[in-house]
Amino acid sequence: MTIARDVSLALAQMGDRRFRGVLLRGIGLTLALLVGATALVAWGIGWLLPDSVSLPWIGPVGWLDNLASGAGGAAMLVLSVFLMIPVASFCTSFFLDDVTDAVEARYYPALAPAPRLGLAEGLAESLSFLGVLLVANVVALIAYLLVVPAAPFIFLALNGYLLGREYFQLVARRRLGAQGARALRKRHAARIWLAGIVMAVPLLVPVVNLLVPVLGAATFTHLTHRLMARASSGRTSPDRAR
Repeated sequence: MTIARDVSLALAQMGDRRFRGVLLRGIGLTLALLVGATALVAWGIGWLLPDSVSLPWIGPVGWLDNLASGAGGAAMLVLSVFLMIPVASFCTSFFLDDVTDAVEARYYPALAPAPRLGLAEGLAESLSFLGVLLVANVVALIAYLLVVPAAPFIFLALNGYLLGREYFQLVARRRLGAQGARALRKRHAARIWLAGIVMAVPLLVPVVNLLVPVLGAATFTHLTHRLMARASSGRTSPDRAR
């Protein structure tokens, strides 16, 4: 089974009600956060500025606070376009265990239910990934400007690595624990990076990019179980040979 097969299985299950539930909750929470942040910025600017300002040669002006609040709100709306994907990834990450559970229930029914992360641990993991994602892409902007023709390749390579690392850890630690997941990831680093690059391609397509967290979690569930089975087979084969 190849990465293409993993992706096709994930796509075939995108209509699953649990997938839709995760997607809708993630997008809903994302919109609520961005709208709330926009309103908060607009209100904060209006609260910080005085109701009226005396300008030279003009005199008292009472509408500058409203103008500044409106400008701040407009700037946040523009910024939200760029923040939508990382914030959506952050919000959806709280529910991705539901996606993995749905995939395992359908394709790996013999497995016992996997333990879930606690709320505090899950929040810490999500915030850590969001921070790394934002910082890495901000730093990458310098490379984009310096080597413009290579910008798409840098974007895919960087985000492919980050997505592959995050989604593989998300799934593998459920079955192997954090240490076992890291060991398996190091053993198959190139394959996981390639799968992450495949997941990074939809990030370039508006609207479709909102599906990436759900599609990524489902794809990496298949990939992880395939690599776990291969590792298990490798450990047991010497015994069978004897």
